[in-house]
Amino acid sequence: MSKVSSHVSGGRRTIVAMAVVAVVCLAAGLGLSRLIVSPGQAAANAAPPTAGPITVPVESRVIGNEVVLRGDVGYDDPVDLKVEVGDLGGPAVVTGQVKEVGATVDPATVVLEVAGRPVIALPGDLPTYRTLRSGVSGPDVQQLKAALRAVGLDGGDPADATYSSATAAGVRALYQKVGYESPTGGEEVTGAVRSAQEAVTSAEAGVRSAQAGLANAGKGAGAGPSTAQLDGALRVAEAQLAFLREECAKPPLPTTPDGVEPGPQFRDPSVPSCAAPAFVEAESAVATARSERAALDVAPDTTIERDAVRAAQDQLKAARDALAEAQSDALTPLPANEVVYLPSLPRRVDAVSVERGGVVQGKFMSVSGATVQVTATASRADAELLTPGTVGAMSVDGTDVPVTVAEVTDVEAKPDAAAGGGSGEAKAPTGDRRKVVFSVGELTPEQLASLQGTNVRVRVPVSSTDGEVLAVPLAALTAGPGGESRIEVMSGGTSTLVEVTTGLAASGYVEIADAKQPIKAGDLVVVGVSAKDDGDKGADESADTSDESGEDA
Repeated sequence: MSKVSSHVSGGRRTIVAMAVVAVVCLAAGLGLSRLIVSPGQAAANAAPPTAGPITVPVESRVIGNEVVLRGDVGYDDPVDLKVEVGDLGGPAVVTGQVKEVGATVDPATVVLEVAGRPVIALPGDLPTYRTLRSGVSGPDVQQLKAALRAVGLDGGDPADATYSSATAAGVRALYQKVGYESPTGGEEVTGAVRSAQEAVTSAEAGVRSAQAGLANAGKGAGAGPSTAQLDGALRVAEAQLAFLREECAKPPLPTTPDGVEPGPQFRDPSVPSCAAPAFVEAESAVATARSERAALDVAPDTTIERDAVRAAQDQLKAARDALAEAQSDALTPLPANEVVYLPSLPRRVDAVSVERGGVVQGKFMSVSGATVQVTATASRADAELLTPGTVGAMSVDGTDVPVTVAEVTDVEAKPDAAAGGGSGEAKAPTGDRRKVVFSVGELTPEQLASLQGTNVRVRVPVSSTDGEVLAVPLAALTAGPGGESRIEVMSGGTSTLVEVTTGLAASGYVEIADAKQPIKAGDLVVVGVSAKDDGDKGADESADTSDESGEDA
């Protein structure tokens, strides 16, 4: 009996357990049925909502149209500096005066030292292509004279195209200004000048010697009587002859009482004899004195001595001409490898490609003007709006800095890579781009440092409304049957198409300049619909409406 009761009690427990499990499974099934969505229910849940318009309010705002460009910041008029090193006779080793990036290059300053010699910057447009020295002429000589004058030195009249002694003096003053010895023609030229000077000294001595010989020849041969002596002798002889004649012309002395003439013992011893021989002797003495005196007046033959003087003078002239030529050759030159010309100065050093101890090979430095500029490119349509003088702005460290359109030019043609590239042949510009250069307003040193070599965003307003105007999004515009512009105004759950006159459009908005019905800020206008009952057709119509609105704008 007890076994039967025990078996019945166990069966009841089993039934209870199965009932509990069934209830739990039923509850779990009901819970899962809430989480599982059938395909039909999912399709029903995905059905579009009820179609309705999308509206936005009419705004009162300023509408401005602007051109936005990106450009590179740099300095104006960049130039690469090169130095001619062919005449150095050795490697162009950099020995000093290497500029740092950011340094300023002023007129008549040394930009580099090569092989112990300076490279001087001067203002000028023509590049250096030859050494300038005495006697050469050309526009490069005129440029040098003008450059010397620009730095306060006298190199002669720039209108004169010949390198003169005044130009050489100006070049010497230029080297003194920069602190270097003036260039020379070398030991050979110096030796030629020294030899020419010695030849002039010798020729001058020869002239003096020839002139002394001529003077001596003019005095006659030997040390004969002087003119005064001969004149005295002639006067004495003539006086004696005159006295003799005078005495002999006197009457004879009276006779003695006996009629006998006095004898010689009775004659005055001072009275000359009147005999013929006495007269002949006196006249002969006068003739001799006169002959000697006349002979003294006849100049001696000095033809040989005069020829010697002329030859010595010709030799002196030739020696002096040779000296002048040698001195001209020795005038201070301006070597081609010691000067570079820049169109404008001062300049800023942008890059240096050499260092002390290195060798110069072509370009050694890049310099630019002191004015910061932004260089960008724009489409032709945008470029036509950017006339020189148009003011814009760029952001520098969160601050707007004004910029001004300086010039708009065609983009420079570049080598055709497809055609070989390295040939250097240029091809016509492709695309429809223009180069736009902006000048930049005043910058602080910090701004200048942060801008150098960066790419910035430039905004240039090209048109704007005069103050706030009524404006709606471009999507609110539609085209009427006659092409007129319309907007759909919502009020009290109903919409009304209102014909409007539009003004300036920019930044997605268009100005409502006039309307057939009163419109004010805050009025709702339709810009689209949330959904369409016609499915894809409605979507297409909405797209068509947007296209029409874009055209009207």
